[in-house]
This record gives sequence, C-alpha cells and structure tokens, in this order.
Amino acid sequence: MRLPPAIIGHTEEVLREILRFTGPADGTLSRYFREHPRLGGRERGVIAEAIYGLLRNKSVYTSFAESGTGPAMRRLTLLGLADAVGLESLGGLSEEETAWLDRVMQIDRSHLPLNMKSNLPSWLWDKLSISFGEEQALALAESLNTPAPLDLRVNSIKGNRETVVAQLAEAPIIAEPTPYSATGLRVKKKPSLQNLPLFKDGTIEVQDEGSQLLAQLVGARRGEMVADFCAGAGGKTLALGAIMRNTGRLYAFDISEKRLAKLKPRLARSGLSNVHPVVIAHEKDAKIKRLAAKLDRVLVDAPCSGLGTLRRNPDVKWRQTAEGVAELNVKQASILASAARMVKPGGRLVYATCSILDEENEGIVQAFLAQHPDFTLIPASAVLAEQKVELEMGDYLKLYPHLHQTDGFFAAIMERKKA
Repeated sequence: MRLPPAIIGHTEEVLREILRFTGPADGTLSRYFREHPRLGGRERGVIAEAIYGLLRNKSVYTSFAESGTGPAMRRLTLLGLADAVGLESLGGLSEEETAWLDRVMQIDRSHLPLNMKSNLPSWLWDKLSISFGEEQALALAESLNTPAPLDLRVNSIKGNRETVVAQLAEAPIIAEPTPYSATGLRVKKKPSLQNLPLFKDGTIEVQDEGSQLLAQLVGARRGEMVADFCAGAGGKTLALGAIMRNTGRLYAFDISEKRLAKLKPRLARSGLSNVHPVVIAHEKDAKIKRLAAKLDRVLVDAPCSGLGTLRRNPDVKWRQTAEGVAELNVKQASILASAARMVKPGGRLVYATCSILDEENEGIVQAFLAQHPDFTLIPASAVLAEQKVELEMGDYLKLYPHLHQTDGFFAAIMERKKA
C-alpha cells in the first residue's frame, strides 16, 4: 500500500527542525504530532521510523544525498523513508527521484570508509577507534546503531519472573529472562504496555538490563540507609527499593523537580514506602551535608554524555560535542566528591554512567581515588561473583551492546575505609 505524498512533506518538515539539534528528537516528534492531530497511527509510525533511521545513518545518508538533483533536505528525507518502508511504498515521486533512489539504495555500504560506516561524528569515531581499535570500534558503533530491544524489570515486591512470563504470554506478549539480571525480561517486538494490568499495578517496569545491574551492584540490604544521588525519573531508585525489600530509608536526590515528579506515579504503582524523593539545589546542598558519613550505600548515576544509549536516542551523538563532554567531566568530578561525603566508614559508593568514553568513566574514578585515599576500589568481578552474576569483568563494570546486548554502561564500586 502506497503512502500518501503528504508524508514526504511532513517528514521533511519535522526532520528540518530536528536537525537543528536544539533539543531531543523524541520531544520534537511528539510536539509535531500534537500539532498535526490528523496524522494517523500508521503515518506517525512511518515518520518516526524514517526520522530515527536518518539519525542513525546520518553520515551515510548525507553522503548519498550529495548526488541527485533537487533540494538536499528532500533527498535526505526520501532516503529515510525508502529505508523505512521501501521505495515501492512511496507515492508522489518523480521518475528521476525514483531512479536516483533505486540506484542509491543498491550501493554496497561495506566498501564505504570506516568513519562513514560508523555513522558517528568524527570526534567520537576518533576517540572510540583509539580506545577500542578500529575493528571493535566499528562493531560497537554498528550495535549502537541498531534499535534496542524492550527490557523489563520485575518488581520483586509484587511478583516473580516465572509468573510474570506466564502472565505476559496471556496478553499475548512473549518475554524471555535476561541473561544477567535476575529480575530482567526481554520482550519480543515492542508491544504497548500502558494498559497492561502488570504495568498499571507496578509489577513490571521498563528498564534496560544494564541499568538493573547498576542498581544490583550497590548491594543494598534490608534496613540500610541508601541514596540514589542523581535519581532522575527513578528507574534505579525503584530497583533499589525492591532490593531493600521496602525497608530502611532510600533517598532519591535530584536537582530537577520536574524529573522527580515523574518518579511519583511510578512510586505509587511500585508499592514501595521506603523511598524519599528530595529536590536539592546542587550537589553541595545543605540537605546533603546533613547526611555526612551516615549512609550505608550511595549510587551516583552521574549526568553524562548519554553516548551509551544511542540505540534509543540516536540524536544524542549529533547533539553532543567533545567540548560538552569536557564540561560534563568537571560536573561529574564535583558530584562524585560531594556524594562521597555521605558514605559512612565501611560503606559503599558506586559511580555509574551510561557513557562509553574513558574520560567520563575510569578517568573520573581514578582522579577521585587519587584525591580521596580513604576510598578503595572493589573489583566489579568480585561483586558480580558474590551476587552470582555470570559476567566476566575486571575492576570495572563495562557493558556494551555488541558484547552484552545492553545499553553502554560503566560502573565503579568503591568502599570507604573503616576508621
């Protein structure tokens, strides 16, 4: 079935706005769809798929769009739509456009230069090729360029994985246990969950398996005092609360009241009563100082480049810059140092990011340890073995989509020496 020619215009219009990179692509798409309520579900799906395909393959498509005639933005739009739904489904094309698309879509991409095949900005490709070597960097880039599966976390306060798998099958939704997280499920396709009883009653939450593992590394126990220092919408907070079996006291700190507001409905569904959301002005807020050396565990899920989440947010690689990462490094170091003050002697501090860059990960941790001799690094391998997670790691947890089928994550586990 051919799509109406108007779809090309809509896609081109929203693409032009998104390529300004003034904000997240998903927000721009949502706003555009609200402003154009007559677009049906199929049309919206096609536009979104084309846009995300273009963002994932921007380097290659931009190069291809340099050939042909007519406005470059239209050619770029046509490439995205043709890749999303097939050339035969596009209506309103001239004979020249059809011939050009047919020719371009048959180009053998395996012969393209590595940096172009990576579909990464040059500064990022250079960093990754130095850190990983070109072969592994390309494998990582290609995996980051593949849409992520849908992972769920089973809320152990309300259910267990085996029962939930059976209940989902009745929907019918096919889910399989994730390989590393004991509470994780990976769902086939991407069904809508909003009206599912298991979702509405808080038995399941959407959460990447890697994110679940970060919460697990904290090692929170019943009755402890724990903080999620950059809680955001609270995905890891909820996981921690369940691990603590709804006991103790769990602080969810964030500087954004808007982000913490998103935690409230999730918290209500979860059945947890041990979570205490707290808005702070900055990492040195007096509310933090009052908890100095009082907490058993602190998770610092630091603000970062987000480059480990490109499977879900492909626009991030085009919005982020090397200069932006350098600015984040200053913030990351400051946040980690402030959060560390809350950890009591013998307590655990976990620094985590969803970045794949050394300077946001090992670089921050090594500088922190050099300046804070009262903290020592606990090998991630030891903690994972203790938790019976069959995952080979060294001193740090490093997760990558091409190796572990998760988003890109990093974590370092540290302990404050006993007095």
